[in-house]
Amino acid sequence: MSYDIRIRDLPRQPAAIVRGAVTVEAIPAFLGPAFDAVVRAAADQGLEVVGPPFGRFLPLPDGRWNIEAGFPLAGDLVETGPVEPSSLPAGPCACTVHDGGYDTVESAYIALTQWISEHGYATTGEPWECYLDAPDAPRPRTEVFMPVVRPDSN
Repeated sequence: MSYDIRIRDLPRQPAAIVRGAVTVEAIPAFLGPAFDAVVRAAADQGLEVVGPPFGRFLPLPDGRWNIEAGFPLAGDLVETGPVEPSSLPAGPCACTVHDGGYDTVESAYIALTQWISEHGYATTGEPWECYLDAPDAPRPRTEVFMPVVRPDSN
């Protein structure tokens, strides 16, 4: 698959998340309830959801994944139950849209990593992905973001 990769300068975005540590097989079962909890907590605090749901995934030594599942919000959430305040970072990001199933989204990460290296950038933080379509869409689109910096910009 060919990817259109661009650099976007993003503002800091307040968000709310639910964290979990799950196996790959358990990710879909975790995401739905986590997203629902964030939407309820935001509504209870009068905060508007201002973008699509997102996920950040960090591998753990035991083979599970540390997951942050959430939504960008119009303001800062006060922690309530499993829902906690977070943010998506400000700064330049290499990004692309994956058009296809979640089982093949890894190819977007590979393409971004290669592009970043080939264009003289370095990653500066954890990547995240935004789900642009419902999971039952025939070809769901997932936008993948990797924070970057040019090494010569220090």
